[in-house]
Amino acid sequence: MSTPTNTWIFLRGLTRESRHWGDFPVRFRDSVIDANVIYLDLPGNGSLHAMRSPCSVQDMSAYCRNELARCGIKPPYNVLAMSLGAMVATHWAASYPDEITACVLINTSMRPFSAFHRRLRPGNYAALFKLVVLGGSAGEWEETILRITSRHASEHANVLERWIAWRQEFPVSRRNAIRQLIAAARYRAPVVKPAVRALVLTSKHDALVDTRCSQALAAAWNCSIAEHPSAGHDIPLDDGAWVIKQIREWA
Repeated sequence: MSTPTNTWIFLRGLTRESRHWGDFPVRFRDSVIDANVIYLDLPGNGSLHAMRSPCSVQDMSAYCRNELARCGIKPPYNVLAMSLGAMVATHWAASYPDEITACVLINTSMRPFSAFHRRLRPGNYAALFKLVVLGGSAGEWEETILRITSRHASEHANVLERWIAWRQEFPVSRRNAIRQLIAAARYRAPVVKPAVRALVLTSKHDALVDTRCSQALAAAWNCSIAEHPSAGHDIPLDDGAWVIKQIREWA
């Protein structure tokens, strides 16, 4: 699976930025020999919070390709991506398969494989509506996101403090959050798997996205899948070692 430079592009999900990977990339580099990890923030998130988020996954993918070209980082790449980032990776691989060697897609959900109520569990509608439409403090945003995306939120007090500080430094606007939600809702993945290697990782107790979304995707594409028995939506946060183990065994 290695490319000549073994370049890995890391993409996060809705309203998340590269710092939300935490120490996972360091452990990844230590375990995947010679891995060159490149983080990309999607427009509207992190260091790009002042930019307007595109309303389409296609435009997000175009931004990633252009940014890598601007930085002189040439393909091919391996891509590890979560949620909305995994949609971006999928479009990228489907449109430019010569640029992507392999994709690892974590807890994503895409049309036409899954219904909306599975792509976003109904139990989260009220909390997310309040934040996106009515707004909330940095603490309210991040406490809600951590509670929804981690099965071990009570154990991540230091993580929550950092997340709040990052949101205060690089606040994601409600308008950009809505635009990213629109992009995710509108995106339709190819029925046939892109011509790249693919590994789907999911978690049985994901409180944000029904694990059946990943199962349906892997079945349709006839690609490898592994399911974590206890982690939440953010598997790299809850059990990064498991993610690395699955990638090493698959590779």
